[in-house]
Amino acid sequence: MGENGEEESMERVLKYHPNCPGCKVDLYKISNKGYPFRELTFIWIVVLSCALPIVSLFPYLYFMIRDLNIAKREEDIGYYAGFVGASYMLGRALVSIYWGRMADRYGRKPVIIIGLATVVIFNTLFGLNLSYWMAITTRFLLGCFSGALVAIRAYATEIFREEHQALGLSTVTTAWGIGLIIGPAIGGFLVQPAEKYPNIFSKNSFLGRFPYFLPCLCISAMAFVVLIVSCWCPETLHNHNNSNSESIESLETPLLLDGNSGNGKKSSKKSLLKNWPLMSAIIAYCVFCLHDMAYSEIFSLWAVSPKKFGGLSYSTEQIGEVLAISGFSMIISQTFLYPYLAKLMGTILVSRVAGILSIPLLAGYPFLIAFSGVTLWILLNVSSLLKNALSLLICTSLTIMQNRAVDQDQRGAANGIAMTTMSLAKAVGPSIGGVMISWAQTRLGASILPGMQMVFFILNVIELIGVFMTFKPFLTTP
Repeated sequence: MGENGEEESMERVLKYHPNCPGCKVDLYKISNKGYPFRELTFIWIVVLSCALPIVSLFPYLYFMIRDLNIAKREEDIGYYAGFVGASYMLGRALVSIYWGRMADRYGRKPVIIIGLATVVIFNTLFGLNLSYWMAITTRFLLGCFSGALVAIRAYATEIFREEHQALGLSTVTTAWGIGLIIGPAIGGFLVQPAEKYPNIFSKNSFLGRFPYFLPCLCISAMAFVVLIVSCWCPETLHNHNNSNSESIESLETPLLLDGNSGNGKKSSKKSLLKNWPLMSAIIAYCVFCLHDMAYSEIFSLWAVSPKKFGGLSYSTEQIGEVLAISGFSMIISQTFLYPYLAKLMGTILVSRVAGILSIPLLAGYPFLIAFSGVTLWILLNVSSLLKNALSLLICTSLTIMQNRAVDQDQRGAANGIAMTTMSLAKAVGPSIGGVMISWAQTRLGASILPGMQMVFFILNVIELIGVFMTFKPFLTTP
């Protein structure tokens, strides 16, 4: 932007309503042209705090269900585990549209704070569960109040200058993806401390009686710290006094940054359900989310299952180590790789290519059982790293397309719709994963796609459907 352009932008911004928090953020964006480290860090820690409890239970869910004595046969453990994983997503699906509307009406900040407080409370209670139904109930309530993930996506679009918006949304999906990797790692390393570290924790201690509490406590403690920090974050939603028509009219030109008409009158808003660029991106995103959630459940259950059932017989520490390595590597690759790929190929092509590459990668998973020792460890780490990195590329691209398809005053509601449909897909994912694992363990001697081969084949079918949805005429851009 040239010098004259900067002066014109400053002149328009100075006409903003002085008491509007969104206007103050826009003024800050015009005057601050440096790299947005503070904003990126805040978004990172909020999304990470909300993502960690979602899948942190997967490495030890198999053992938790076993200890709760709800499954009559060992082969049924995966069946019951799937419903615990699905209860969170079901709760989130029921109320995400409500949280989106709340974010559009009252602001992004209050919804973020409520969501973080919910993590502190219900994630802690989940670690103290004494029965199967208590586990399902606390996970369901955790999902019902998880509005922070709805608001933070809109917030990430609005807090950055235009040249940093792709980076901001990439940070959301990166932190989300890292949370889905680091969460199981935390669960794997910290669960059952009395058995793993008997010199530090006795079996008669509190953590000995509640072996699944420590990872939940650590995640809740982090969420509490982020909750305190979020009290100082700026609000991005515009809130103007309608009685002051002159102040309102002066805002129309700057709002071009968010896609409004800028002709002196606000353009009429059509229904979000009729906004096909938005809905096509959401539907495609849901298919990939169903696949990713089923994969997360299947990967952990498969890795810890006994070899006689086609698993790898990994311990919770070993699977946690694999997932931690994947997460650490993805922080660097997604932060620096995605912005470059998006500029080079475009968001749609990035998601399409990533989906295609995931298919042959997944097809090779069942054959890892033929290896052991260091060879298995290397192959499993490489496969996990590549699979999760490709999933993040897809999610980032589709998230950017969703938020660019709407204006600011509809962005919270749009993300609420996206979160609802995505949560429904992710609620189905763990159930499908748990059922498929149990089913696969009963057909180890089948002549066609025996055991885990059938499970990963079904995952590839879902991935292929998602890839087809990235082509026209289904997926369109605004």
